[in-house]
Amino acid sequence: MSPTTILERIRTLFASETSAHLDFISDAFENGTLKEPVRPMSDRELARAIREFRSEPVSNWTLAKLSRRFAEVSRPPND
Repeated sequence: MSPTTILERIRTLFASETSAHLDFISDAFENGTLKEPVRPMSDRELARAIREFRSEPVSNWTLAKLSRRFAEVSRPPND
């Protein structure tokens, strides 16, 4: 699967609006300025990266955005 395809899937799963960050990464892959790593991450490196990511505190902005999404999903449709 190409990196741009992966980014599009990430966008549809997590980013409800346009993301300049994801656009920048996608453009860089398409233009050849960003390359896939020569060697994929080892399981140990991936586990470490996940631990580091999960240890970061969640921002208030992220919590507010998730709360809005959950509220939208839990509302019954107006028929």
